[in-house]
Amino acid sequence: MLSFVVCILSFTGFVSSLDSKVSQDVHSPSESYFMWTWHNRLYLYSAAALIFGIWFSVKIALKRKSFSKDVGVLVYKAVKKNDCSSRDTVVHVSAVKIFYGSQTGTAKGFAKELSEEVQALGIPAEVIDMKDYDPDDHLAEECNNKSVCVFLVATYTDGRPTENAEWFCKWLEEASTDFRYGKTYLKGLRYAVFGLGNSVYVGHYNTVGTNVDKWLWMLSGVRILTRAEGDCNVVKSRNGSVQEDFLAWKVKFMNRLQALAKGEKKSCSGNCKTGGTCKNKKMEEEEQEEEEDEEEEQSNRSEEDPLESSSDEDESGLQEKRSGLVVDMEDLGNMMSSARKAKSQAEGQGDGQMVKLSRLNGVKKVEDEGERREMITPALREALTKQGYKLIGSHSGVKLCRWTKSMLRGRGGCYKHTFYGIESHRCMETTPSLACANKCVFCWRHHTNPVGTEWRWKMDPAEKILQDAVEKHESMIRQFRGVPGVKPERYEEGLKVKHCALSLVGEPIMYPEINTFIRLLHSHNISSFLVTNAQFPQEIRNLVPVTQLYVSVDASTKDSLKKIDRPLFKDFWPRFLDSLRALGEKRQRTVYRLTLVKAWNVEEMQAYSELIAMGQPDFVEVKGVTYCGESSASSLTMANVPWHQEVVAFVQQLADMLPQYEIACEHEHSNCLLIAHTKFKVDGEWWTWIDYERFQELVRTHEESQGQQSFSALDYTAKTPSWALFGANEQGFDPVDTRFQRRNKTKDISGC
Repeated sequence: MLSFVVCILSFTGFVSSLDSKVSQDVHSPSESYFMWTWHNRLYLYSAAALIFGIWFSVKIALKRKSFSKDVGVLVYKAVKKNDCSSRDTVVHVSAVKIFYGSQTGTAKGFAKELSEEVQALGIPAEVIDMKDYDPDDHLAEECNNKSVCVFLVATYTDGRPTENAEWFCKWLEEASTDFRYGKTYLKGLRYAVFGLGNSVYVGHYNTVGTNVDKWLWMLSGVRILTRAEGDCNVVKSRNGSVQEDFLAWKVKFMNRLQALAKGEKKSCSGNCKTGGTCKNKKMEEEEQEEEEDEEEEQSNRSEEDPLESSSDEDESGLQEKRSGLVVDMEDLGNMMSSARKAKSQAEGQGDGQMVKLSRLNGVKKVEDEGERREMITPALREALTKQGYKLIGSHSGVKLCRWTKSMLRGRGGCYKHTFYGIESHRCMETTPSLACANKCVFCWRHHTNPVGTEWRWKMDPAEKILQDAVEKHESMIRQFRGVPGVKPERYEEGLKVKHCALSLVGEPIMYPEINTFIRLLHSHNISSFLVTNAQFPQEIRNLVPVTQLYVSVDASTKDSLKKIDRPLFKDFWPRFLDSLRALGEKRQRTVYRLTLVKAWNVEEMQAYSELIAMGQPDFVEVKGVTYCGESSASSLTMANVPWHQEVVAFVQQLADMLPQYEIACEHEHSNCLLIAHTKFKVDGEWWTWIDYERFQELVRTHEESQGQQSFSALDYTAKTPSWALFGANEQGFDPVDTRFQRRNKTKDISGC
C-alpha cells in the first residue's frame, strides 16, 4: 500500500512539471475552459488516484476476508469431523454381566442364551454364577464401569433363593438396610431383573426376583427395564411357559440395550407421524411403553413393592422418592389404577374359574375349554421324550417299565408280581395326568413334570387316552419281536394288556375323568392299580372301585412330610390325614406305600403305626428309596438309600407295633417288603394274590347294579405261592424265571 502511494506522488510531480512547460506555449482565449481544467488537473488527478486507491484497497481487503472465511470453514469442518469421530468412539455400554441363581438349570440356560445374543451385538457379555461372585468386593465397581447387570434368579422351596444364590441375596438384603453402606451405595448401577417361579406356590411366587429388584433399588440402582417374571405354571404364564416368558422379555431387553449402547435414553423407531416431530414421537412411545409395562406388571406388583421406573429418565426424581417416599398425583393415579385392576382380577378368579378381563370394557369372561392351555409345553415335551415317555394328547403319557422288559426275557417280574400275582410283561404303566401336587425329593423324573393343585388345563377324553396308551404300549412291545432272549410265548402275551399301573408319574386322580378312565380299563378286562399322593381326600372318596388303591405315605410327621414331599398345598397335613381316613372308608383293596429315606424318615416308627391305625389299610408296602442319580432339584444321595437288611429290620419293628398285621412277602431285588392284615391269612396261609377274573366279574356286577351291589377285598383273593413269602429262599424271585446279574452297566432306574 505504501509503494502505491509513492507511485501516485511521483506521477503527480511529473505531470505538474509537464504542465508548467505546456502552459507557457498556450494562450488562446477559446481554450479558457480547457485551460482551467488543465490548470487544476493536479487536483483532478489526485482525486482520481485517491478514488482508485480506495477501490483497490477495498477489493484487497474483501479478498483477504473471503480467504480467511474459507480457511475458517475448512478448519471448522475438520474440527467438527474430528469431534464427531471422537464422539462415535464413546462407549455407553462397556459390557453386560449376567448373574444367575438356578437350582434345576433353567436360569443358567437362559443366562447362556442371553449372553450369546448380547455378544452377537458386539457387546462383551459374561455369565456369572452367583456363588462365585463376591458382591462386597465387586458389585460397587459395576456402578462406574458403564456395565449393565442382569439378574436371572429363580425362587426355590418356601420362597427361598436357590443354593448358589443364597449368599448373594443375604448380602444384598443386609446391605440394603445397613447404614454403613448408605442408600446411594449402588448409585449408577444399571440393572434388569428376570425372576423364575411357579404361581402355583401361592405366597412364594417369584419372591426372590422381587426382593433382588427391591434391594438393588433401595441401594439406588437404576432399572433399565421393568422387572419381569417367568411362570412355570402354563395356566397363568403370560406367554404359555417360562421359556416363552423369557423370550418375550429378552426381546424387550435387547431393544433397550441397543438404545443404551447408542447413548439414547429412549429409542425412536423413526416412524413419526406426518407433521409430527421426533420429540413428539418420543413422548408418544414413552406413554405407550409405560401403559404396556403397567398392564404387564400390575398383576404381579403388590402394595409393598417400591415404585418402579423403566428408564434412566426417571432417575432425576428417584432420590426424592427414595428419601421422602413422596408420591406425586400422577404416580398415585397409576397406583390406584393398578390396585383396582388387580382387585378386579382377584374377584374374577376367586371362584376358581378361568377368566379374562376385556381391555375394552373390563367385562369378565369365563374361558371355555378351547381357550385353556395345554399342560405339556414344547420344552416339557422335549424333556419327557428324552426320558423315554410316549406322550398322549396334551397331558398323558405311557412308558415301558423295566420289569416288563425283564419278564419278557424270563428274568423275573416286579414286586407286584411277587405280592399280588401281576404278570409284569402284560402290565402297562401310564398316567392320565403328568401333573402332580408334590415335588418329592426322590422323584424319578427330577421334577420335569408340571405341578398344580387343581385341573386348569385342556382336557383330553378318557377314550382317546386309553386307546392311544394301549397302541403306544403295544408298539413298544413289538420292538422286542425277535430280540435275543425274549420268550416267544411271553411276547405274544405281552401284546395283550392285562394290567394298568397308574403310577408312572404325576397325580392321576387329578384327572377330572378318572372314573371314566377306570371304568374303560375294566370294560377291557384290564385291572387297575392307582397310586395317589394323599392330597385329594374328596377325590379319593368319589373314586369308583379299583383293583387296588395306593396312598403314598412318605413320612409320618408334618415336618418330615413337608421336607420330603414338598407339597404345594398350604394345608397339606390336614389333607394328608383326611386322605388316609378316606382310604379307610373304601371296601376294596387298599395299600399304604412307605418309601424309606435313610436319615430322613426311618426313625418315625411310632408315628407310622398311628397313621396305619387311622386308615386301616389292607397292606403296607415298605420300600427303600431308589436313587435316581444326581439332581440339582434334590439333595438326595446314595447315602440316603437303605440296605435291604435295614429295610427288613425297620419292617420287623413296625410289624411288632401293629397287632393285626404281619410280614407276608418279600422282594429282595426291589428292596421291598409287604406287611398284610391278618384277615388275608387263612388257616395259616397267606392269600395276598388277586383273582383278576373274579374281580372283573364283581366290578361288572357293581356297575350293572349302579353301585347297589358292592364287594370287598376278601371277595377276589388268591393264594400266595411259597416262593413269594417272607423268609423263603427265593426272596421273592419267581423260580420259573432265571436270575440275571447285570455287571458293568448303568443301572436302569425306570419303572415302578
